[in-house]
Amino acid sequence: MIKCIAIDDEPLALTQLEGYIRKVPFLELVKSCRDAISAIEFLDEGEADLIFIDINMPGINGLDFVKSLKKRPMVIFTTAYSEYAIEGFKVNAVDYLLKPFDYSDFLRATNKAYRQYSLLHTSKQERRKEDLSAEYIFIKAGYKITRVNVNDICYIEGFSEYVKIFTAGKIPLVPLITMKNIVGQFKSPDFIRIHRSYIINSKKISEISKNSVKLNNGISLPIGEQYRKNFDDFISKHTLH
Repeated sequence: MIKCIAIDDEPLALTQLEGYIRKVPFLELVKSCRDAISAIEFLDEGEADLIFIDINMPGINGLDFVKSLKKRPMVIFTTAYSEYAIEGFKVNAVDYLLKPFDYSDFLRATNKAYRQYSLLHTSKQERRKEDLSAEYIFIKAGYKITRVNVNDICYIEGFSEYVKIFTAGKIPLVPLITMKNIVGQFKSPDFIRIHRSYIINSKKISEISKNSVKLNNGISLPIGEQYRKNFDDFISKHTLH
């Protein structure tokens, strides 16, 4: 989903924009604002992938607002003044909607944003897959970035907002990343999740019992019911019958 902010000082125009956004399956409206100041306050804490913003507004106009952003989301300008179009594209706007615009115009612009978003995120995902299927990875924990050979990782234990990465004979590394995110990024085929709190390196398995797995460092970890079938299927592929 593309997270959106709608900004327009005209109530009717803002209502129309909100309605259009809600009709598009891949858009999620996270904030509506009547001025740029409210949007700035939201972005100090929240996040957005795409901003729909009127250019001609009192106080901070749309162009100055976009130029002020250090981390700039995608932008689609909406305005009744065609002379702003060139200025809009100077800040790399995805598109420019001239008021009054209908839903088909809006959909054309949002489809452009969707293509741009998809290309950007596909590229990021591919880079992550390449990095995490390599022989080594870099792990940022505290104030240090440590190079770790993937084969040296024994298991990963998940907590609420971080994980512990255990390697042979060393103090565990504790990067600030959730279990959900590391599962989405860690693509090495040797690693398998056996429990909501544990991912193991299958190369480190020494014994498997009914409810647990023993690694070659002597650590025994439980097998969660939710992950048992996937684990059993994995082991079956590597077992002599």
